[in-house]
Amino acid sequence: MDTELLELQRQFEFAQQVKSSIRLSERNVVELIQKLQELHILDFELLHTVSGKEYITPEQLRNEMIGEIKKLGRVSLIELADTTVVDLYHVEKQAQNIITDDPELMLNQGEIISQSYWDSVAEEINDRLQECSQIALAELAAQLQVGSELMASVLEPRLGSIVKGRLEGGQLYTPVYVARVNAMVRGAARGITVPTNLSTLWSLLQKLLQDMDGSSGVATEGSFFQSLFNGLVKNGEILGSLRAGVNWTPTVFAVAQKESVDSFFSQNSFISFEAMNKLGIPHASSILAGIPLITTFVHPSMIEMLDATTEDTLERGTWSDSLSLLPTSFTTQDASKVLSLCPSVQKALKSNKALTVGDCYVFSYSFLKEICDRLEKEMETLNASGSFTDDKQLGSEPGNDTGRNKQSERGSKKKKGKTAGTAMEGISEGVPDNQDLVPKKSKKNQRKGKDTSSTQMSDSRTGSRKESAKTKEDNTGSPSEEWIMLKISMLFPDFEEQGIDDPETILRPLASYMRPTLTNSWKEKRKSLFTENAERMKRLLDNLQRKLDESFLNMQLYEKALELFEDDQSTSIILHRHLLRTIGASMVDMLLHNLDMHNKLKNGLEVEEAQNSESVSLTPGERTALSKSLVGALANKALAVVEALEGKRVETFVTAFRVVTEESGLPLKKLDRKLERTLLHSYRKDLTSQVSAEIDPVSLLPKVVSLLYIQVYHRALQAPGRAISVAISRLKDKLDESAFKILTDYQTATVALLALLSAATGDEEDCTSDRVLSKREFLENQMPVLKSLVSNTPQSSS
Repeated sequence: MDTELLELQRQFEFAQQVKSSIRLSERNVVELIQKLQELHILDFELLHTVSGKEYITPEQLRNEMIGEIKKLGRVSLIELADTTVVDLYHVEKQAQNIITDDPELMLNQGEIISQSYWDSVAEEINDRLQECSQIALAELAAQLQVGSELMASVLEPRLGSIVKGRLEGGQLYTPVYVARVNAMVRGAARGITVPTNLSTLWSLLQKLLQDMDGSSGVATEGSFFQSLFNGLVKNGEILGSLRAGVNWTPTVFAVAQKESVDSFFSQNSFISFEAMNKLGIPHASSILAGIPLITTFVHPSMIEMLDATTEDTLERGTWSDSLSLLPTSFTTQDASKVLSLCPSVQKALKSNKALTVGDCYVFSYSFLKEICDRLEKEMETLNASGSFTDDKQLGSEPGNDTGRNKQSERGSKKKKGKTAGTAMEGISEGVPDNQDLVPKKSKKNQRKGKDTSSTQMSDSRTGSRKESAKTKEDNTGSPSEEWIMLKISMLFPDFEEQGIDDPETILRPLASYMRPTLTNSWKEKRKSLFTENAERMKRLLDNLQRKLDESFLNMQLYEKALELFEDDQSTSIILHRHLLRTIGASMVDMLLHNLDMHNKLKNGLEVEEAQNSESVSLTPGERTALSKSLVGALANKALAVVEALEGKRVETFVTAFRVVTEESGLPLKKLDRKLERTLLHSYRKDLTSQVSAEIDPVSLLPKVVSLLYIQVYHRALQAPGRAISVAISRLKDKLDESAFKILTDYQTATVALLALLSAATGDEEDCTSDRVLSKREFLENQMPVLKSLVSNTPQSSS
């Protein structure tokens, strides 16, 4: 066989050396090959070289590439293209096939690398590692011009075989170095007795290694320490628990911790979650048998203790503060939850025998009933003001004071030593302004005058009064929470004594709980009072209407007499003011007093039986206060009447007074001719009887003057002492000369007597002096003459 091969080789070499007699050009060769391919004589692919002068088959290209790879171990595709003189496209295509067919090869960033190459590289790395104990993976990757990930993937399967070392955190370490660091980690971990963050420990170990090895020391990453630590924990060489990968709690600490918690819990029957968190125990139930609250973990005996105390409280019918019975570290939420777990509280709440207030307070039903009963008694004794406020605001309203009925003294007593002239100036015409020289008509006559026209106003008054006297729904309010809180704190000072100063803690919840019951009680009481007060309101309005009609008719009657003095402005002002301060003031006081009483009755308040309203006398301040207490527009109109009362014109007052009475549903009668004649006749008859029966010489004069005015002018005059002289002067033309002289002489003597009495010191000797006695004797002697003067004076025609 070998001989034949050698013979063929020789013949082939001879054929190559023989010169051909026919030479073909390159173009002819190319055309010839194309023709052979068309005829399918050449049935395989041919590749052109880069120079275009040669052909190469894909199999030949593949063989040449494989040869280069085996020779170099690591070769780039560009180098293969240069070596084979074939276009890079065909090289890349063949490279993909070569890589696919041979698992020992890899293509990385345009390079084909064989496993044999990596084996040789691993051997070099191992030699270097043994020399320096540590090599950075990034440094190796940079030297070999590959990525760190590829470098790690190549080294990992060769660790322990070709490479004698350990790869951790991007570093290669020798086994000796790993054993050394592992011993350090084990010793440091076993020395830990409290929970520790391992990152701190690794920092200390890194610093220790640097100090031991100096500047040439190996830089060790924390992940290397952590890996060694995890291996030690897994193998059971160190005992403890690891949380979040870095928080290490040694078993010795956990044992001591549990013993400490067990000891505290067994002694105190509770332990706070805060204390357990400080000890590093997130869940108390994992090591203790008890009940978790909001901030504390308690033993069942704690609940049993509170349950026994609360049960005793409910049996005795009192109240208790569970927070004060528990340790000081308990919050109100803890106390509330403990209460909810007490069987006695659960049973009492279910049967409505107890109430929990403010999370930690327990009240028995009997104690709550006691509070409610005492508050109802307070409501029964509530002042007539009707407002549920504090005691300072529950005082009597203006108009109810005892001093209301006292007459205010007007004028003052002259000092001792004044001369007779000064006394004359002080008393002017000899009679004090506050004295009504002409008395009012008797009630009998006034009632008679009213009866003559009572039918005229009945219809309008009835219609207005129905709406005014109509009972309204209770809109004056009910016991407020603030009022109830104030009363509870006053009636039960135990709350303040136990340090419950914040009203929101217990008083307000109690007030909120009791307010519906107290409100219903108050409404029932008010409802009964409304029923009782309805008849009283009707009687009050009837009496007020009757008295106002009488007084207002008198006011109109007296007002007509003022027209006689319009030409004398000073006297007119005196007469107007006198009428306002006597008849007008009495009317206003009576109206305001009765309206105030009517409002209280309407609002369901208890009011004592009214005294005689005609005797009520108010100060200006009291009138203003009562006016402001009225409702809506009525208050403003009442204030206008009070203001008009202090004015100088009667007609202004009359207008304002009529407005306020109409607003109150009390329309007043208007004086007509028929009523005027009836009232004048009654007034004259009454004055005539009073003049006949009068025994006081001083009091006789004004009555005689008033009677003369009725006879002469048909006017009822109400004049104060200062206006008597002017009033007498207006009679000069109406009386004969002798009668007028008797009247003026009597008036002069009366003034002189009053001047002497005013100038006296008050001693009995001064009051019985000769001059005083002589003046009085003169007047007494002239009294029959003066009385006869009235009877002898003819009455002028109307």
